[in-house]
Amino acid sequence: MAGAILSLLTSGLIIGLLARFAVPGKDPLRWWQTILLGIAGSVAGGVTAGLLGFIDADDTIEVGEATASLLFSLGGAIVLLILYRKLVQKRPLTGPGA
Repeated sequence: MAGAILSLLTSGLIIGLLARFAVPGKDPLRWWQTILLGIAGSVAGGVTAGLLGFIDADDTIEVGEATASLLFSLGGAIVLLILYRKLVQKRPLTGPGA
């Protein structure tokens, strides 16, 4: 159980950091907010990938499914970061106010 929690936190941090790197501008997110961003993006991306048929519910994970899962997780985190910046921080994505 502790290994699963550590894996979740680590993958959340990696996905969150990659999303913050992909979206231009400075983000004043703390480390725990970055982890939550990565976890929420992974959940949103995983649900989207499953609904679109890129991953299936069987127990085996193939290389294509792992790649799709990573890309959809990153995409979900990027979308959530953009929404956070626009709706919560109320600042533009580009330009002098970013």
